Amino acid sequence: MTKSETSKKRIVFCDFDGTITINDNIIAIIKHFNPEGWESIAERTISTELSIKEGVGALFRLLPASMKEEVVSFGINNVRIRDGFAEFIAYCKEQNIDFYVTSGGIDFFVYPVLSQFDIPLDHIYCNGSDFSGERIEILWPHPCDGHCTNKCGMCKTTIMRQFPTDDYERIIIGDSVTDFEGAKLADTVYSRSHLTTKCKELGLPHTEFNTFHDIIAAMNEERKSSS
Repeated sequence: MTKSETSKKRIVFCDFDGTITINDNIIAIIKHFNPEGWESIAERTISTELSIKEGVGALFRLLPASMKEEVVSFGINNVRIRDGFAEFIAYCKEQNIDFYVTSGGIDFFVYPVLSQFDIPLDHIYCNGSDFSGERIEILWPHPCDGHCTNKCGMCKTTIMRQFPTDDYERIIIGDSVTDFEGAKLADTVYSRSHLTTKCKELGLPHTEFNTFHDIIAAMNEERKSSS
């Protein structure tokens, strides 16, 4: 590793659903309330016939806004945090690594769940929600920039580009195909599930993990080998 590389500020971009959490909360919410027609929308989203923005927006539009209390309560209480996450947050502080959450999840469960951890609010990127109409509407405060045309909704690569590679060593942690474009921009990738499969398909270097303890161990090994 060169001197210029070691002088870069390390920054982590971490997914939420299926990464910080064990479960995928969006699908869990929709599956729990089981509105008619959700399965076909989910299938069309997974197959990329619909963009993430179109698919997630359509799924929540199936639910009446009058169900806000039940939806929010289930969204928060259904979450299970992956082992080692609190320790990883502490490790990042100790090692002077900037930590950002880049989530395709929704504010009504992402913020309450993460409030127990020491993460500044402006380091959490996620989608918004509006319960003021007849149906639940998802809001998209972090759209794609001119470099992305995937209609991501919450565009992870757009956020990453705000931290230029000349100044930052960019680390991504994720589990989903929605993390793959970010993985292409990252210096280091920690992957599980679908992201691991995509990385293997295209020969993208990655380190697999199951818990955040695995990531801490891998980072410590890298520190030893580069010192």
